[in-house]
This record gives sequence, structure tokens and C-alpha cells, in this order.
Amino acid sequence: MYLDSLGYVNVAEQDSSIRVNLMYSKDDNFTGKRLYNDLREAYLHPDAIAPLLKAQQLLHETHPDYDIIIFDAARPMHIQQLMWNTVKGTKQQNYVSNPAHGGGLHNYGLAVDISIVNAQGDTITMGTLVDHLGREAHTDYTAISPEALQNRKLLIKIMRQAGFRSLPSEWWHFNLVSRNVAREKYKVIP
Repeated sequence: MYLDSLGYVNVAEQDSSIRVNLMYSKDDNFTGKRLYNDLREAYLHPDAIAPLLKAQQLLHETHPDYDIIIFDAARPMHIQQLMWNTVKGTKQQNYVSNPAHGGGLHNYGLAVDISIVNAQGDTITMGTLVDHLGREAHTDYTAISPEALQNRKLLIKIMRQAGFRSLPSEWWHFNLVSRNVAREKYKVIP
């Protein structure tokens, strides 16, 4: 994949215990289409690697049998456009960054969509699937099981302690910096 030639880092090469299952390399996502034809690995900007590795370490300190699983990381802007085209003009458009406005932090390699898996490799319950575009995925939504609430709190806690910011509308999405900082200091992935 060309992301390594642009200086982005393959997460699995830094920590093989972090699982990767890119949701946009299959058609089982909110678009209903496979968007990544040649991307199978999770890449991040070098500035985002150490905080992600720290999150995995923090998770292992309290839950040694758990691992982070990445469903999306660095995302080229042309893929962002395909996503936007899917939701433009619908009630879900608020959940997808508009490329015309600079895209989102995935487009800089500074965001991850993640969850937690147990020792058997099964995703622990979080109340919704990753990629659910609706109120139930918001971090302040409480009409889910107590177990799912606790799991969301655990994920948010470790990611914040590691230096990421949570996105209020998606329990699985974490940004390293603000959009303004990304636009000022980093380059978009074409």
C-alpha cells in the first residue's frame, strides 16, 4: 500500500497484539460497498503511533486478556469522498466528514476507529456495532446494557489517558488532535 511510501506507519509492525480488521475492505459497512481494494493493514501518522501503543499497554494493565482492534485508521481523501457521496443529503450526513471542508482526522492518519476484543478474538459488547450511524452510538447514550456502558467507559478511559480525544457521536472513534491543528500542521492523504 502506498501509505508507507508517504511516511505512514503500519500499526501491526509496531505491535502485533493490536488486532486489525478494516471494515472498509469488505462490503459489510454503512456504505454497503467495499471501499478499500488494496488496503488491508492499519496505518497511522507517526505522531499517532506512540499514543496508540500506550493505549494497548494501559488496556493490558487492567485487562491482560483484552486487545485493541482497529476497524479503520488512515483513510485517503478519495475514499472519504465515496463515503460522503453515500450519506450526502440524508440524516446520516452529520456522521461523515465532508471532503469539501477538509475531511476528518482519518484523512491525516490521526484518527482510529477501534473496539476491544477478548482472548478468543471476539469483540466485547459496546451496545452497537462499530459504524452505526445513529443516536445509540453516541458516548452519552445510556439506554444500553450495563456491561456495554462499562465497556465504552473502559475504551474511552484508556484512549484519553493515552492522549486521544473521543468523538461524542461515535463511541469507537478517537482523534489525536483537533481539526484545526491537523489542517495547520499535517498533510491530507490524497
